[in-house]
Amino acid sequence: MVSGLVALAVVLAAASAVGFAMRRRQGRFHSPVVRTEAVDSGRPASSAAVLSAADLGAPLGAQATLVQFSTQVCAYCGPTRELLTEVAREKDGVAFVEIDAAERMDLTMRLHVLSTPTVLVLDALGGISSRASGPLRKADLLTAVGAVISRGDETPYPPAVLRDGPDGKKRHRIGFATQDKVSQGEDA
Repeated sequence: MVSGLVALAVVLAAASAVGFAMRRRQGRFHSPVVRTEAVDSGRPASSAAVLSAADLGAPLGAQATLVQFSTQVCAYCGPTRELLTEVAREKDGVAFVEIDAAERMDLTMRLHVLSTPTVLVLDALGGISSRASGPLRKADLLTAVGAVISRGDETPYPPAVLRDGPDGKKRHRIGFATQDKVSQGEDA
């Protein structure tokens, strides 16, 4: 009897800890990290981490794009939509796109959207800079958008995997593009 109560207490404590951790993370932006075998740069590198205008069904913003995954039964999607629309109107070059997660299961699965609303902040080239799930605070959203806009000049190409170039130097391979960028830290 006592061992059963101890087991129950342990399970309840573990479930509570997981619940508190998930709730604490909800509504906060974090950077998605995709690791590659070629280089661990801590930046997105796969095609799953880059969205095109064709993926979204709408053009990308000149500086940033806010993408919201929502569903019909989502309680927080309406207020989130209003917030994202407001921020997109306030900031030049920022676009807003809403995607119905149920209708676009291809993107939902590819991007591992597990709850709604899920908000992605994309850079000018469609790279996912940060993401958040649940109700958002305007200050957190403005910080995430500001980070993308302020580093706009630093990233001329989407993050990609390092490959050896024809001259033996490490180069960024950008999908199917033919342009290469010499990796930073290497002499030209």
